[in-house]
Amino acid sequence: MTTDHRPLILTARPDEPALARFEALRRAHYPAAINRVPAHISMFHQLPGSEYEAVVDRLKFAARHTPAPDVEVYGLRSLGKGVAITLRSPGLEALRGDLAEAWSPLLIAQDRQGWRGHVTIQNKVDATTAKATLAALSAAFIPWQCRIVGVDVWRYLDGPWEHLKTVAFR
Repeated sequence: MTTDHRPLILTARPDEPALARFEALRRAHYPAAINRVPAHISMFHQLPGSEYEAVVDRLKFAARHTPAPDVEVYGLRSLGKGVAITLRSPGLEALRGDLAEAWSPLLIAQDRQGWRGHVTIQNKVDATTAKATLAALSAAFIPWQCRIVGVDVWRYLDGPWEHLKTVAFR
């Protein structure tokens, strides 16, 4: 039983070429002074840290029975003071829905809402900078595909995250 109560964060792990591409965009556009975590696809923003073993066990069960979901990287959207890459993945959305149902008593309000797959590549900039970034990236954007190869479990450390485990899909 884990006695560390610091929250867990779960992110979908894209294949290495996609992860490198997302990370390069984040490094290019996210303010370096506050960029404390790598590019990621959030699935759950906060699960109880004391439930680590149960969370990992449930992820392992799901991963054994779930093929690696394909993802369509289909566009960009404004975050007001930032920019996100938009994602579409029926398989990942279904998995996240199943996990949300299983973990319903553990979920915070943010994680009870519908899931909108994205990768934040810029945040916490002024609206003018964000608008210019969105325009520049949109002008050259071409949709592409990637695959989710697993789910990463992180521990929130009051800003940065500690990577604890990757649970790979079959």
